[in-house]
Amino acid sequence: MDEDLCQTLSRACDDCHLAGGCCFEARPPLSQKRIDILMENGVSADAIEFVGYKRLRLRQDGFCVLFRDGKCSIHDIKPETCVAGPFTFDIEDDMLQIFLKRESICPMVRFLRANRKAYDALFETSVEKIMDLIRSVPEEEMAQILQIDEPQTDLVAEIRLED
Repeated sequence: MDEDLCQTLSRACDDCHLAGGCCFEARPPLSQKRIDILMENGVSADAIEFVGYKRLRLRQDGFCVLFRDGKCSIHDIKPETCVAGPFTFDIEDDMLQIFLKRESICPMVRFLRANRKAYDALFETSVEKIMDLIRSVPEEEMAQILQIDEPQTDLVAEIRLED
């Protein structure tokens, strides 16, 4: 994704009237590679927990432990599913299903729907990051991740998973 588009999407997040709503009760799954990156960049092991899968903890107020001053404190190294947002995923019968959250959940969706270049670039990046996560998380953890309910989403693509 080109730098200008990244900055535009970042501004869209910064301007979001939901004030970090996507970080509320978010428990993004973590691969060991992502944990290593986070820890190399000063994130404490205390920020990570294992409850069926490795994930970031929540603060007492329900926000991600790394949500500070109204934004993500690790934006440049955030977990794959955070990069992919507002796209989410599921796996059904060797098919990767990509869903897009509805605008009521993520106001960026309006921008993406109005800007095909931005939509396509973020979609491509999202699929890449989701595939990285799928390849690197143990199967038993992925089974737990796939149990996470993602309401208010619309199916936008199905991609056959190769063995």
